[in-house]
Amino acid sequence: MPSAPANYRILLRTPGAAAFFLPAAVGRLGIAMTGIGLVWLVHARTGSYAAAGVVTGGFAAADAGMGPQLGRLVDRYGQTRVLPCALVAHAAAVALLLTGAAPDLVAGVLVGATLPQLGALSAARWSALLSGGPPHTMSGASTTSPDASRTSQGASRTPPGASPTPPGASPAPSDGASTPPTSASTLLPAAFALEALANGVSYLAGPALVSVLGAANRPGAGVLLAASLVIGGGLGLAGRRRSAPPVTARATRSRTGRDALLGPAFLRQAGLGLALGVFFGATQVSVTAYAVGRGTPDAAAPLYLASNCTSLLAGWAYGAGRHGGSPHRRQAAAAACLTLACLPLTFLDAPLAVGAALALTGLAVPVLLVLASVLTEASVPRAVLTQAFTWGNSASAAGSAAAAALAGRVVDAGGAHAGFAVAVGAAAVMTVLALGGAVCRREHQRPRVTNATTARKEP
Repeated sequence: MPSAPANYRILLRTPGAAAFFLPAAVGRLGIAMTGIGLVWLVHARTGSYAAAGVVTGGFAAADAGMGPQLGRLVDRYGQTRVLPCALVAHAAAVALLLTGAAPDLVAGVLVGATLPQLGALSAARWSALLSGGPPHTMSGASTTSPDASRTSQGASRTPPGASPTPPGASPAPSDGASTPPTSASTLLPAAFALEALANGVSYLAGPALVSVLGAANRPGAGVLLAASLVIGGGLGLAGRRRSAPPVTARATRSRTGRDALLGPAFLRQAGLGLALGVFFGATQVSVTAYAVGRGTPDAAAPLYLASNCTSLLAGWAYGAGRHGGSPHRRQAAAAACLTLACLPLTFLDAPLAVGAALALTGLAVPVLLVLASVLTEASVPRAVLTQAFTWGNSASAAGSAAAAALAGRVVDAGGAHAGFAVAVGAAAVMTVLALGGAVCRREHQRPRVTNATTARKEP
């Protein structure tokens, strides 16, 4: 088999990296299985998909609402202290669900509220590992521009898109050959691409595995397996103490964190995550409606597969490459490409043409996900980084849930093409937000002409 691209080899050979990434990937598979596992279990008990939908909706709402609060606790007390407590609470909630000791809706909400955000925790560890300096020294950094240098206590932090290795950074681990030096600004997008790949594989394999168990009349086994993977992977991640980001002093966290989370740079990325969630939700409903409307409901699966497979390939390729220029401009270009790829879905009828268009949308999605992580990481100080990542995840989940309801009504009124128009609108919003970020960055970098400068130029 061909060897992995150099970026991924360097990442996974970085001391401590594989030790936390692999357990987080295992736990992420369990997270991907949990929601659909609830549907199978509650439907088996009640015989009602409506009841299953209510419980799953409560689970999703609790997960989206409590995720940032868990992230806040992690930023305050550290991963190794908070994560084990969250896992114990999650195990108790799953036990209530499986034994029927609490109503299904109550148990489902508790399962969602205690579900740990392992993806955000893993991303925060990548940031600390590849930042080139102790994470706690970056907490007082400015957030005026994602591409500006941010210094605190004499330490510096390389912005995305910059080429020099940060002062004090150790060289990237060698793979045994004469590999050219790789900067943190190159490896961090690759790390986030690796996270996106793990997430994509989990959401391809996880629901399928649970569905196999559910179809075999063992829905409880699916939920139990999902919880086992979450708890096992979470404990493995919590046990890797050396790679856990240090906790920032409370005074610094209070002073800089709130302003950063309310700053335009972070809010722009959160808004883009919300719009991306709307795109996901509208596309899922519209693809199903398209297949059912043609009298071929089985066609929905290969249509989803076309988009998912190209998304995985695009994510792998993007993380393996090196990209110059501003990440803001790349984000705007990817959002514009997604918008253009969606437009034909509003009028195409042939299954092959629809599949091809969906495959094209899959090429842009992982690039947007990676760049959103890069720019989120650059827009907030380390003191609130986990919280920022979880807010991004929650925004996407909320957008997906809202879009499913909105697109369902639109499809009922105007058919699948109208539902795809909702996805086009969401992609257009992403384009506007990304262009706004690119313009703001350019204005920030534009040299300012002062009176003193003008006076020096006069004869």
